[in-house]
Amino acid sequence: MAALSESSLPGVWRASDLATADLCTLASGHGELDEQLPGGGWPHGQLSEILQAQAGLHEWRLLLPALRQAVKTGTLVLIGLPHLPNLPALACQGIPAARVLRVEARTPAERLWSAEQVLRCRDLAALLVWLPQARPEQLRRLQLASQSSNTAQSQPLAFVFRPIAAQMESSPAPLRLSLAGGTRHGLEVQILKRRGPALDTPLQLQAALPVVVALRASQRDAVLTPPSAGLIEVVNHAVDRTRPIERHRSDIRQPAHA
Repeated sequence: MAALSESSLPGVWRASDLATADLCTLASGHGELDEQLPGGGWPHGQLSEILQAQAGLHEWRLLLPALRQAVKTGTLVLIGLPHLPNLPALACQGIPAARVLRVEARTPAERLWSAEQVLRCRDLAALLVWLPQARPEQLRRLQLASQSSNTAQSQPLAFVFRPIAAQMESSPAPLRLSLAGGTRHGLEVQILKRRGPALDTPLQLQAALPVVVALRASQRDAVLTPPSAGLIEVVNHAVDRTRPIERHRSDIRQPAHA
């Protein structure tokens, strides 16, 4: 009887190859990056960790193409955003204000709790959460929550942003990247961890930010609109929590003692 090779066995993945089986992904919009990501894009139902020296500087340029597609099927939730979003600018980039919900959570505990609840909402298309401080076991809870949906197609995109110093810490995220400004207004992306072989050379992406997208708008200039009923449903569908949540304009505030 001929012996079966590893590549012919279902469910077997060799670390020398990019993982492809049973992965549901969304194209990042950057061809060079998709070629290096398992499954050819950002994974649904998996935590993607992005490390950078300064929060709020480059992440929108990296994620805008994918988020533009994701919001066609659900809501984009922002937790711990370092700067108020410029909703008209996002709308110009194909992300309508009615699809955006910002959760105001100041402390690490509030951000982690909010992210875990939001990840269980069936209306969620993508979560962006900024976590300057988080332990590996806390990130593991988010990883498990992102997989809570029954089908891969309904699982959200989940991105967690952490300081570049966290590179030396362990992380349960299957995908870890470092992000920095590149040459000629591009982006430099280093893949630190993926289900596949190591990639030693950083990727240089052309992802210039259009002038109209002033995403780092000041609080005085930022334009906020009240959330629609559909956005409020995102929070109402959260599970395993009974405390009331105060709604104020486009913010969802959590009790400080939670």
